[in-house]
Amino acid sequence: MLKRWTLHPLCRLCMAAIFILMSGCGSGGGGETKAPSGQTGYFPTVNPDDGPPAGNPAGTASIPAEANLEDVSSPDQIVGNGTPESCSAEAFIDAVAQGGTIVFDCGPDPITITLPRPAKVFNDTDPDIVIDGGGLVSLSGGGRTRILYMNTCDPDQVWTTDHCQNQDHPRLTVQNITFANGNSTAETEYDGGGAIWVRGGRFKAVNCRFFNNACADEGPDVGDGAIRVFSQYDGLPVTIVNCTFGGVEGYGNRGSNGGAISSIGVSWTIINSLFSYNSALGYGANPAQSGTPGGGSGGAIYNDGNTMTLTVLGSRIEYNEVNEHGSAIFFVSNDHTGDIVIDESTITNNIGGSWYPVYDGISMHSDTPITVTDSIIENNS
Repeated sequence: MLKRWTLHPLCRLCMAAIFILMSGCGSGGGGETKAPSGQTGYFPTVNPDDGPPAGNPAGTASIPAEANLEDVSSPDQIVGNGTPESCSAEAFIDAVAQGGTIVFDCGPDPITITLPRPAKVFNDTDPDIVIDGGGLVSLSGGGRTRILYMNTCDPDQVWTTDHCQNQDHPRLTVQNITFANGNSTAETEYDGGGAIWVRGGRFKAVNCRFFNNACADEGPDVGDGAIRVFSQYDGLPVTIVNCTFGGVEGYGNRGSNGGAISSIGVSWTIINSLFSYNSALGYGANPAQSGTPGGGSGGAIYNDGNTMTLTVLGSRIEYNEVNEHGSAIFFVSNDHTGDIVIDESTITNNIGGSWYPVYDGISMHSDTPITVTDSIIENNS
């Protein structure tokens, strides 16, 4: 195969001193809005080796077969030849462009690969793309760039169907890997997703960690510090299994909305995962109140759209923070057809916000069906 080279005002003043170096990411369904002006494009990084392990240690929910790890015993691409030096950013970026199953051979110790630009999936390579870090690899944006990008509707990544918003490939899986210090400030067209931005095909994350990824700190529909997703095939859910978003103070992800994950019109199934210390930094909500930039909802999770489902199993959501709505979860089904399922999970000590018609910490329409079983939802404000 040929290689491709290709708060309010007072609160905002306080946060400005803290986040003056922080940058921005994502926006709406077409990803065509611009990053807010005045953001610097760099923020201080954290060491992923010091972060907590992947997943909720108390999570015991069963994992369906399709949500398990993908087989990487016969990889198509191997990044590195046994030494840390061989595992360069360019080697990884090129492997993603080639597609298929990607593994790493960087030696026996943990390694952080810092990217100068996002690795981009090409839609006309292998329909199944798996990136497996073997539990040793961290991919870093260095506080300057997004880390991974897939978009079936981006002609630069090759259109493969006449229905790019609803096609079954590429099917992207990231597993046994860490995404840290991602920053999509510089993205002015398909902005969003400080670590990962996905549109079309399918997406799954298993045994992953997401630390200190950031996106735009204001805007009514701007979203996601870590993962931003649109247009999944036939409305099938994104699956997140045994992943950690933040996990300890100083390692949380942040953005105007959806500190950890966000989407428009996408369903999610979240299993045995941990969301903590993530923040929605905007203020003024959506639509933005007069005189405000908007945003500030969904401390951990921000779901907007029509028919969609959020399923949270065996997971823990705590110490996330907002200025407006949904300190833990913001779930707005515009046509009132979506629903929420929470089982064997704990949602506690999430901070801030209002509009909690049924459960504190969860913002939704009062007529949204929500099923909660064997779970604790308490001490949220």
